[in-house]
Amino acid sequence: MSEPIPVVMCFSGLDPTGGAGIQADIEAITSMGSHAAPIITAHTVQTTENVLRFEAQDPMLLIEQSRAILEDLDVKAIKIGMLASVEIIEAVHSLIIDYSELPIVVDPILRAGGGNELIEQDAKAAIRDLILPLTTILTPNSIEARQLASEADSLAACASALQDRGCEYVLITGTHEQSDDVVNTLYANHRVMETFHWDRLPNEYHGSGCTLAASIAGLIAHGLEPFTAINEAQHYTWQSLQAAYPLGRGQWIPNRFFWARDDGNDE
Repeated sequence: MSEPIPVVMCFSGLDPTGGAGIQADIEAITSMGSHAAPIITAHTVQTTENVLRFEAQDPMLLIEQSRAILEDLDVKAIKIGMLASVEIIEAVHSLIIDYSELPIVVDPILRAGGGNELIEQDAKAAIRDLILPLTTILTPNSIEARQLASEADSLAACASALQDRGCEYVLITGTHEQSDDVVNTLYANHRVMETFHWDRLPNEYHGSGCTLAASIAGLIAHGLEPFTAINEAQHYTWQSLQAAYPLGRGQWIPNRFFWARDDGNDE
């Protein structure tokens, strides 16, 4: 009998473009050979250019959905993306604290690619106080790292501060930095564990952070140790971005199913 497919519960917003949010999670987790159990935290009005409006999910409905799935399915990992409001953060915290044995991968989404906020202003403190202490792997970009650890004066200091708050691993991505290539730095035990260099691609991408965090969670669910999962997920994410395509007037959409294309010749 074959091994059961591992389940990843993912908390994310609904992006109608299909580029980011819950659809990105589902595609990336599926690509890792895992099964996504999606819980929508917020509905958004957005395009590939920016977010126009969002509305947080009913926190009681979110709790009911999540507990029903956690009691029914053998969830192996949890991925957290857009959290939208203090009430949603408190709801998610109440769930994951009861399942503290599960690895938690957090993509701390604070702003859309176009710059508009994706979280209520007073919710950032709730993320720091309630979510970060339970986080196994945090995947902020450099802007998010500075916002979550505003007291720090460097990215290394940000990583240390985020570990002080409870994050076991912190992978700070460098897509927003002014460097020739993209430098992602993994921190653990208050030191640099590894620095990863990736060719900088020519476009801007809608859902790259979701893709990275969800693919890490999908691999962690298989039992991979964090370093291996983080390394493999970066390869997968870069290939998804390399194969991205333009659908709207803004950012390109990652092709998270690039691996399924048929490059063979039928002749």
